[in-house]
Amino acid sequence: MDATGNMFCDSDLVNPLSSMGMQVACILVVSHFFNVVLKTMGQTGPVAQILAGLVLGPMSHINYIKKTFFPASSINYYEVVSFFCRILFMFLFGLEMNIHYTLRNWRLVCLVACGGGLMGAIFGISVSFYLYQELQSNAPMQYFCMIIMLVISYTSSPMVIRLAAELRFGASDVGRIAVSAAVITEMGCLVFFNIMVNFNKKRFFYSFACISVTGVVIVINRYLAVWLNGRNRNQKYLKAPELLLILFLLLVSSMVIEIWGFNSILNCFLIGLAFPREGKSARTLLHKLGYSIYNFVLPVYFGYLGLQCDVINAFWNLNRLTNVAILVLLGIGSKLSGTLLVCRYLQYPTSEGIFLGFVLNTRGYADLLFIGASAKQVIVKAYNVLLVSIVLNTVISGITVAFLSRGEERLFVSNHTALEPQSLEDELRILACVYDPRQVSAVLSTVLALHGNKQTPSTTYLMHLIELVKKIKTNVLFHEKETAEISDDEDYGGNDVVDINNALDAFTADTKVLVHQRRAVSSFPTLYEDVCNDAEDLQVSIIILPFHKHQRIDGKLESGKEGIRITNQKVLRHAPCSIGVIIERGLARSPGFSNLISSDNIQNVATLFFGGADDREAIAWSLRISKHPRVNLTIIRFLLSSSAVQNEQIKSGESEEKEILMSLTGEETVNEIDNTFMVDFYNRYVTSGQIGYVEKFVHDGAETLECLKEIGDLYALFIVGRGGRGQCSLTIGMSDWEECPELGTVGDILASSDFDIQGSVLVVQQHRDAKKGIISD
Repeated sequence: MDATGNMFCDSDLVNPLSSMGMQVACILVVSHFFNVVLKTMGQTGPVAQILAGLVLGPMSHINYIKKTFFPASSINYYEVVSFFCRILFMFLFGLEMNIHYTLRNWRLVCLVACGGGLMGAIFGISVSFYLYQELQSNAPMQYFCMIIMLVISYTSSPMVIRLAAELRFGASDVGRIAVSAAVITEMGCLVFFNIMVNFNKKRFFYSFACISVTGVVIVINRYLAVWLNGRNRNQKYLKAPELLLILFLLLVSSMVIEIWGFNSILNCFLIGLAFPREGKSARTLLHKLGYSIYNFVLPVYFGYLGLQCDVINAFWNLNRLTNVAILVLLGIGSKLSGTLLVCRYLQYPTSEGIFLGFVLNTRGYADLLFIGASAKQVIVKAYNVLLVSIVLNTVISGITVAFLSRGEERLFVSNHTALEPQSLEDELRILACVYDPRQVSAVLSTVLALHGNKQTPSTTYLMHLIELVKKIKTNVLFHEKETAEISDDEDYGGNDVVDINNALDAFTADTKVLVHQRRAVSSFPTLYEDVCNDAEDLQVSIIILPFHKHQRIDGKLESGKEGIRITNQKVLRHAPCSIGVIIERGLARSPGFSNLISSDNIQNVATLFFGGADDREAIAWSLRISKHPRVNLTIIRFLLSSSAVQNEQIKSGESEEKEILMSLTGEETVNEIDNTFMVDFYNRYVTSGQIGYVEKFVHDGAETLECLKEIGDLYALFIVGRGGRGQCSLTIGMSDWEECPELGTVGDILASSDFDIQGSVLVVQQHRDAKKGIISD
């Protein structure tokens, strides 16, 4: 009662707490309306939120409204709230930053960032002398020049990250370049600003102290995260006190740095960047901070940017309008010219340079917290002109980026939808899917094998597929209901989520392979859409699916949910990339393939080649797997027996291996593409002794089946293409065995309960453009 009375005090009709609540409510309501309207035109949320602020902006400059809702007593309160929000989302951006891509492409990203930033600095210095006289600034000349230079050079990484997420180009090469370049530009401008403002001998000690404080918090977080990850292993996330402990360290370090006169944005970003990405701690921070920041803080952040602008006042005077136009044109021109020059030097397409130029021209209100907060005190007349130019720059660039993203879709199309065309040095992006914990070991073993020697750049995502079931209606009282019945979306998956998290944490600790977690909750008929959409958004090269059957103690395969099988079939039909279905077998085998993670034993892997695109893709997968230090790979090629083939004797070490293999061209089971592919493969990998090679000559499917039985106990993993071989004589008659036709003829036999083998099976399907339906043998 007293608290409610104190909210509305006598001196002010509306106190800072309630006035800020009203502003936030207005921004959220109006921005949601704009978002609904502009989304149909292809515009993004940040643009709609800024426009909502621009609409509310003129109202905030009416004397009565300004006196009521922007009382003088609220200025410090707003700054405190903005400080808390700023440190949280900069910490989150650092935690989500793909530092591995930036480090791998350091030269490219730095050139793009420096191209736009340095050109902006040159343009800013050239026009700052004119603006200094025109705006009648009472600030020192060098200070004013620095402000103009930074305003034109700056790039808002929060804005770029949101544009990349909204327009779904964040996983593309040009999107990752844009995000990395934006972060480098922002951090570079922050460092430059702090150095210029605090450049004297007396401040040197505080500069060193700020670096030390940041380093100490980073070290503490590394040990703290490991300790927190090991506690309460049966919980999905950290408890609230544990989460607050991490945020408390962030807050204290940021406050100390701010008190010493430096900006804490760089400190928060570096702490987030260096925070351990594996385990429960990072998972909790991403989950808890992500929802509130992306759905509440950033909409208000962008809306408040527009709210601060007095656009009418800036446009009312011709001189001010001219100055705003100059700043907007210089901002766009500097970024475009800088990125185009860099792209020309790097021989990148001009369209990518134009797109990067507009993306990197986006600004934000937080960008002016370190410039505007200081500038407002000494550049009073110029402040509104600078702010309006920044808002217009962001709106124009955001609208242009949305337009270009629709017109230049080829910029974001993934070219790596199969492994066969790729070289071993290309980045490998994997989307691995699991339905329940018992599938995790086989899927993660496959992921580990595909990582090879771990020197090849790779990005792995693990998606937990959860069936959305209808809640059972009961007549019991609310407090008597089971937890699962009244839980929200976060409780879907039950204890499976905890078991999968623990298995993944153990995998990361043992192998040092970082796996990003995702989740899809949907009914089985539509679950495949989540997999395919995520694969397209993340631009992965391959999808790994678990088989719908699992092995029992007696070695037989037992069917699981029929919905899993249906989902797998639909993913095979609609996936935008290549797919592998892993069938876990041989659990009783002493070193089984699923023990690749924990065992030091050598695993014998066999790839079966009959011909066709899927078998060639299986060879490409096998090449990646062969780079693993504990994998011994053998390629077993099945050929149709004939007098011409039987008379050829392949001898190792002879100089005519290419001609000998070319003699197989006349076989009806080997077409021109398969023969060329195998000749190149043989000369590159078999002759050098890296991979074993065996040929099996058979007359028909019956003999092929006998050969498969003979080698069933020799290998821990069999890799085979799904189909696409046409009418293959090597598999004639084997389709009578049909039990799971979605695996293809050979895969179906190897996965059958009646076929006794001791190795797991990986069935591979290559992505094909304009593929219609399931391709049969």
